[in-house]
Amino acid sequence: MGMFLGIDTSASGLTAERLRMDVISNNIANANTTRTDAGGAYHRRYVIFQPREVQAESFEKTLRQAVGPTKKTGKGVRAVSIQEDTSQGPLVYDPGHPDANADGYVEKPNVNIVTEMVDMITAHRAYEANSTVINAAKAMALKTLEIGK
Repeated sequence: MGMFLGIDTSASGLTAERLRMDVISNNIANANTTRTDAGGAYHRRYVIFQPREVQAESFEKTLRQAVGPTKKTGKGVRAVSIQEDTSQGPLVYDPGHPDANADGYVEKPNVNIVTEMVDMITAHRAYEANSTVINAAKAMALKTLEIGK
């Protein structure tokens, strides 16, 4: 029973961290974008997570009802939204730039490559950790099946 919950929880972590890496990659790709469809420079985005509640009937939920109450454990994570950092990016004096304002300043994106790379590394490590948990649960299940032979 706990093994399935562990796999399900780690799978939600894999999905969340993949989304986080996609958003970070988008930020890095737009680190020099001074004009967007909405107007103005690109603003970095970030993902908001919250604890997940099991909403659908799952095998784990059915087992819990059949066996009885167990201690409360985490159910994983889910992405709630992708937010935009509305802080202004640095202003660079470049009067010849097509996006320069009347004073000759261009607003650059508020994307800090170092911050984005650190975020990418932490997302990658979290993804690896969740993948390791799933592989360990799979190995335990295989060993359990071998014991039954």
